[in-house]
Amino acid sequence: MLKVLMKPIIGGISVYLIDQILDGIQVASLLDALLAGVVIGLLNLLVKPVIQVLTLPVTVLSLGLFLLVINAGLILLVPFFVKGFVVSGFWPALWFSILYYILNAGLENLLLKEDNPDKNSR
Repeated sequence: MLKVLMKPIIGGISVYLIDQILDGIQVASLLDALLAGVVIGLLNLLVKPVIQVLTLPVTVLSLGLFLLVINAGLILLVPFFVKGFVVSGFWPALWFSILYYILNAGLENLLLKEDNPDKNSR
């Protein structure tokens, strides 16, 4: 249960940190960063699978590179839901999506790591 609550917080922290290092992305407050993290998570959960199925031929032809375009497009949708989150164009959205997924995966791996002694004893 704690993992489910921590993932949006980690997403918000990722958004806030990327805002500090990337031009073209502006977040008004920490609350807006947390809301943007929640919206990104919901878009990835609900919208992204549908878009991936619909664009499967293009994704296969581009050897998977079209997934970067899908991710950037989803990031461009976030300002419609979070007014304090501003993306100035496609390229900042593309770089944001790449950095977000790297940073978010790293933070989740670091903070949500499960210590299961049964796995190590075999």
